[in-house]
Amino acid sequence: MDSFIVRGVVSNLVSALILIACLFPAAGGWNYWQGWAFLAVFELCAQAFGVYFLITDRTVIERRARIGPTAEREPAQKIISALIVANFIAALIVPALDHRFGWSPVAPGVSILGDGLVALSFLIFFWVMKANAYAASTIQVEDGQPVISSGPYARVRHPMYAGALVLIFGMLLALGSLWGLLLLIPFLALLVWRLLDEERFLRKNLPGYAEYMQRVRSRLVPGIF
Repeated sequence: MDSFIVRGVVSNLVSALILIACLFPAAGGWNYWQGWAFLAVFELCAQAFGVYFLITDRTVIERRARIGPTAEREPAQKIISALIVANFIAALIVPALDHRFGWSPVAPGVSILGDGLVALSFLIFFWVMKANAYAASTIQVEDGQPVISSGPYARVRHPMYAGALVLIFGMLLALGSLWGLLLLIPFLALLVWRLLDEERFLRKNLPGYAEYMQRVRSRLVPGIF
């Protein structure tokens, strides 16, 4: 079997185990339907996303597979990436603790809405990757890389990060926690820090990006920021 496929399967299994390890011990046991529903939606979307691009354009998956602080080249991005990972883990553990101790339970319909937002975030990721195969998980510029200004990039300069905000918001609702929504504040701050540093890097290293910034003024939300 192709070693890249094997690594992909192993990576997906590891990610599922990490989600389980963060959710259910903090929830105090396996009786946490919100956790199981979120896990099912997240893993189904992630697997469908991976299989599609593995069949149609493997380079997309290869670029997305290089992720995390150790994969970043810019010193600031190493710090930002580490903090984002920590924030994501907290966004799993805090709602699970909320479920365990009943701090701020939400109605089942709210959790189901959250699962819908998680699925929507993957549709945004899919749209972004179809428009821009160079959208790697790390901040980098490849030889011959063009400036993408079509699709979602015609509306905002960082549609992948906009999708990440939808994912985190949906995840916190799906896991049944209102208190957990406070984690959106540091997550948004980290995304803004990351995209501002990324824009500095791209203006310097990607020809045409400065002109693109003049054409598309919004970074995350059209007409707002």
